[in-house]
Amino acid sequence: MKKRSNDALRRQIYTVVFRSDTTAGKLFDLILLWLILFSILSVFLESVASIRQNYLTYIRIAEWFFTIIFTIEYLLRIYSSRRPLSYIFSFYGLIDLIAFLPGYLSLFLAGGQYLVVVRAFRLLRVFRILKLSRFLYEGNILQSALKASMYKIIVFITSVVTLVTIIGTLMYIIEGDKSGFTSIPVSIYWAIVTITTVGYGDISPQTPAGQLLASILMIIGYGIIAVPTGIVSVEMARATEEAKEKCSYCQAPIYPRNARFCSNCGKERPGKNLQESKPEI
Repeated sequence: MKKRSNDALRRQIYTVVFRSDTTAGKLFDLILLWLILFSILSVFLESVASIRQNYLTYIRIAEWFFTIIFTIEYLLRIYSSRRPLSYIFSFYGLIDLIAFLPGYLSLFLAGGQYLVVVRAFRLLRVFRILKLSRFLYEGNILQSALKASMYKIIVFITSVVTLVTIIGTLMYIIEGDKSGFTSIPVSIYWAIVTITTVGYGDISPQTPAGQLLASILMIIGYGIIAVPTGIVSVEMARATEEAKEKCSYCQAPIYPRNARFCSNCGKERPGKNLQESKPEI
């Protein structure tokens, strides 16, 4: 009898903390989102010297209130989860854990409480809670485009790192200590700042040869900026083209193209069996 009552309690808690499609679950998640926003606001306020000087005690009380609430919520999620380990090591499980750890970290590390801004990641739940399927669809396209561009971007970044290493070394040889290029790492730092068109101006070449090399690097920098943008744009256009097919039930875009079920309404696509849903080799 006791086991049955425990199971019933666990199911009720699960419905509230995990199921945003119920009235209680949606209300719980919306309250949680407001608490996250207020907890982040308290950290911002603490960083303002005048507010910290006059209201530090109240801010600390509020921060510990939020930390305890998020700790209890995390423990309830573990208790009610059907597969606790899967939740703990899932993306949202790790985010939920990180959300309250900085509060306890502040007991041992000064300034640790400012890390609670990572709670902003928990705001990603708003897309699930409010059922903003359009945003989820666009997010899937962006994720696919970034994943497809990953290897091209890695090659691109490797090429840029190689370039700034060579240019930085040459600039160290040409300019030397007199112009502020005191070491190769410092020269590479200058090359990175220059090629990204940031241009802090804390170090600059003084000799004609160094200025010529800097000019070449600046021109290369303008061309390099467009490369990753073009790579991602092409992949996004390709992913968008693949997602033009719509669900016959709710007319939401189907993504990915070979999906067996609609990500919006959950209906099985007509004519899509297990064999058809397997990716092509």
